[in-house]
Amino acid sequence: MSPMSQPPIVMRHLMQLASSEGLPFEPFRPGVDIHRLYGDGKEGPSAALLRYAAGARVPMHVHTGYEHIYVLSGSQGDERGVYDAGTLVIHRPGQRHSVHSPQGCTVLAIWQRPVAFDEDGR
Repeated sequence: MSPMSQPPIVMRHLMQLASSEGLPFEPFRPGVDIHRLYGDGKEGPSAALLRYAAGARVPMHVHTGYEHIYVLSGSQGDERGVYDAGTLVIHRPGQRHSVHSPQGCTVLAIWQRPVAFDEDGR
């Protein structure tokens, strides 16, 4: 099926949907689960919902393309600050950081290109 003939991905009431248990999530990192919307995270663009348990972390990584993070619930932080629900964070190519969520959160992540984890973060 060509991309032009595929239906769009429509997720209504995303703020409520992200906090429900109705979506199939799978393990991504310890304490972080992922629900992929498109792409495989290995090449090309991708998007996903990420659900962080309280205290979960994603290790140091570098962005090889733009990353858009929209915090749907809870809060997420990195070396530059803490971002509460309703915040959009855009990381530029070449930016490095690690991510943590002391209380837990759910975010919508849209990647132009995959991130590259440091050797100890793979």
